[in-house]
Amino acid sequence: MKRSPLAALAATAAALLVLVFGMAAPALAHDALKSSSPAKDAEVKSLDEVRLEFTAGVRLPFVIVRGPGGVELQSGKPQVDGKVVTQAVKEPVPDGKYTIAYRVVSSDGHPIEGEIPFKVKGAQPPSPSPSAASPSDSAGAAPASSAPAATQAAQPAQTSPATDPATDPATDQASAAQPVSFPVWLVIVIGALVGIGIGFLLSARKKKP
Repeated sequence: MKRSPLAALAATAAALLVLVFGMAAPALAHDALKSSSPAKDAEVKSLDEVRLEFTAGVRLPFVIVRGPGGVELQSGKPQVDGKVVTQAVKEPVPDGKYTIAYRVVSSDGHPIEGEIPFKVKGAQPPSPSPSAASPSDSAGAAPASSAPAATQAAQPAQTSPATDPATDPATDQASAAQPVSFPVWLVIVIGALVGIGIGFLLSARKKKP
């Protein structure tokens, strides 16, 4: 069966069109998310950052890590390194369902956005702070610390000897230093007796031959 020249030309043209558009289709495709950590619907035990990798370099990243009750756990701004975007997360991250919401601008200016759900299960609970002591512990420790102080304060009062005024050296010295005083009438009587004695002596000498 012979084919007409027109049919052969049409078939050739169609083949060329398919080849041209088939090669141009990848060039016209926009950039997209290649992988993520955590991955979609993944289950992890801990989380310190979110990592997003795209098929080409991106810019102007915006990342939110949303937890139970709508709490946002992202810390600081996302960092871009070519095709990779990393976002730090506030720790600790408790068990629950989380969602990564992202938006970037691709290399051709086309915006890329989406959400990645994942779960945290088996996370270690945060350890209590040593400074956060309960009031009952503080109240129970207070009498134990004050008891030795009260005992020490009572010991000097029990062991210190009482000072006896009769045997105190300072009292003896003070009493020895005080001058001895005589009554005035005794001085007058002694003076009178001395004067009478002197008078008798003088009169006895005059009577001698």
